[in-house]
Amino acid sequence: VIPPPVIHIESYSEDSISFSLKMTTNIKVSGYVVNIYWTFDSHRQEKRTLIIQGEKSIQKVANLTAHTPYEISAWAKTELGDSPLSFVHVVTSGTRPESPSLKAKAINQTAVECSWTGPRNVVYGIFYATSFLELYRSPHNSTTSAHNITVLVQRDEQYLFLV
Repeated sequence: VIPPPVIHIESYSEDSISFSLKMTTNIKVSGYVVNIYWTFDSHRQEKRTLIIQGEKSIQKVANLTAHTPYEISAWAKTELGDSPLSFVHVVTSGTRPESPSLKAKAINQTAVECSWTGPRNVVYGIFYATSFLELYRSPHNSTTSAHNITVLVQRDEQYLFLV
């Protein structure tokens, strides 16, 4: 039986998490698959996937948000097949940034200018969809470090926007 890998949180800060991966077996490991999950504003679950080659075990994930709960799951790829999943949870330190104040204004039938307030030198995600369900499950999205963006939409539709 292949055991799940052990995920150990080495350290965390406002914007990063460092963790190590280890197997408690002599089975040869060819790599790991790691997923980092977090929920944005209770509307959208985000995920970042890392494919780690070999038995290299210490990883640092950066560009995270302060005071946000993260779930890290991992499984090992071995010579005998994939291991079961293991999970850990960690909350980054610091104070979570305030939610930006968003304004969306139609420029024409297929373009919407979105602008917002918020801190500088961060990356913003803009999510938009025609229903709350679509906004949660599979929204259109874009990222920028600016405080405005023009998004292209379908004509004759109403959209919900989230930044």
